[in-house]
Amino acid sequence: AGTAASGPSLETCVCPASQTASCRASKAPFRIALLNAEHDRSAFNSGSKPLDSYLRQQVTQDSRRRITACFVALDTDNRIAGYYTLASASLPLSELPADIGKKLPRYPSVPAVRLGRLAVDQYFQGQGLGGALLADALDRSIRSEIAAYAMVVNAKDDRAAMFYHHHGFIILPTAKMTLFLPLASVPK
Repeated sequence: AGTAASGPSLETCVCPASQTASCRASKAPFRIALLNAEHDRSAFNSGSKPLDSYLRQQVTQDSRRRITACFVALDTDNRIAGYYTLASASLPLSELPADIGKKLPRYPSVPAVRLGRLAVDQYFQGQGLGGALLADALDRSIRSEIAAYAMVVNAKDDRAAMFYHHHGFIILPTAKMTLFLPLASVPK
């Protein structure tokens, strides 16, 4: 059974301090829980067919196989308002910006947490829930006892890349749709 997260409230902003005023955090009463069989995924509609299909048809297999963990934001009626997935990953040191890579140990790669998918149901869009889900994902990654240098995400389009960039993610020089955020830079 899923339980409510003990992480940040859904009013948490993860924007760099210079952008906090422009970021709208969610004020709606959501709770975040690990996806389980009791959660109805059939009505979820983010407007992105691949993200909707993944939640409806694939995520339980990936979770069962321990390929990903899926967390859902639930409204007061237990309707899924949004979701995100986390998985382990690594970032090749050679792909990081030179000024960042030179400060890290000379391993071939550094450990990371992959934010695989993040989506908000159309009914709940525009309320800051995407930023709140991102804040929860970052908080879970920071609180984990398994070390990770950064969170990494492959943005599905320019709009998604702008969302992550707004929240302080850095574009990898070798792949403009892959962004990362050093976890040590996240406000606590």
